[in-house]
Amino acid sequence: MKFRNLKTVAALAALLFGAVSGSAFAQQIELKVGDWQSLQHIQSTAGTQWFMKEVEKRTNGKVKFVHFPAEQAAKARGLLDAAASGVVDIALTGSLYSPDRLPLNSVIGLPGLGNSAVAATKPLNDMVRNGLLRDEFISAGVVPLYAYALTPYQILLREKAVANVSDWDGLKIRTGGSTQALTARSMGATGISLPGPEVYTAVERGTVDGVLFPIPSVAPYNLQEVVKFISTNGSFGNFGCNLVINQATFDALPADVKEVMLEVGTEAALNVAKAQDDLSAGLLKEWAAQGITLIEFTPEQLKAYEDTLAPVSDEWVERIGKNNPNAKAVYEAFLKGVAAQ
Repeated sequence: MKFRNLKTVAALAALLFGAVSGSAFAQQIELKVGDWQSLQHIQSTAGTQWFMKEVEKRTNGKVKFVHFPAEQAAKARGLLDAAASGVVDIALTGSLYSPDRLPLNSVIGLPGLGNSAVAATKPLNDMVRNGLLRDEFISAGVVPLYAYALTPYQILLREKAVANVSDWDGLKIRTGGSTQALTARSMGATGISLPGPEVYTAVERGTVDGVLFPIPSVAPYNLQEVVKFISTNGSFGNFGCNLVINQATFDALPADVKEVMLEVGTEAALNVAKAQDDLSAGLLKEWAAQGITLIEFTPEQLKAYEDTLAPVSDEWVERIGKNNPNAKAVYEAFLKGVAAQ
């Protein structure tokens, strides 16, 4: 059997001893995986690497992965195209990195969608795998294996702390895409879209004043070295990550391998989400001991943020809905999924 982008390895021992039976050939499926995270990142250890190890184990070694972390195969923004074109078989992609290809999936960037990674991951994975968000991936030439959300984004600041909404006025804030840019703009700041690997230099040089970032992703990029203030209880949007596989490659896989991949995918989504939630509290305590000032918004301040950010979702529905009639249904389905947790 031939696989597109797969390597079939014959059992050499059987060949050497002249075995003629068809069962004498053991096929091993090798899949190339492109990733933008480092091997030490929690999303890699508890997500991509965990997925690969479990699939290899549950297929008894029938499937083997060749992993290209830290943008070795393609830049973060190019990994969706890399998987779709067959440069790699599987890729970790970011929904907000492809707003033109995945406009409905940018819903995850809206503020207020869950107070933990697990709370947002459950509805996100359901909608990407089998719901209203799946078709965009299929149209892009890939099949989603699983999706997960990060912890709610907090604000990290280089020099100036924020407390009230008015404190954001005039700040240049790194955002993960156009949806988060709406959040920054609604508070008087300017959103500057940058992928994770470029953020450290931008903060260090003062290109941006602050960063919207999830707590578990701060240390892998060493951002705690270049910021002085970090909020602890805001909800300034989120980010969706998706492990996707080339459509033709997936179609060529044996049925039992497909089943294992999808089964492990569901588990991997929740595994990496829970790992992020568990990590956050310890990191904040550690950084406070190192001299970083933690910003905990009061109930009154949180209410003011909620009121200020309310129009962001309406604007997203209107903007995305111009070309995607399912925008409102997607947003409402996500809210319902979060509320059900």
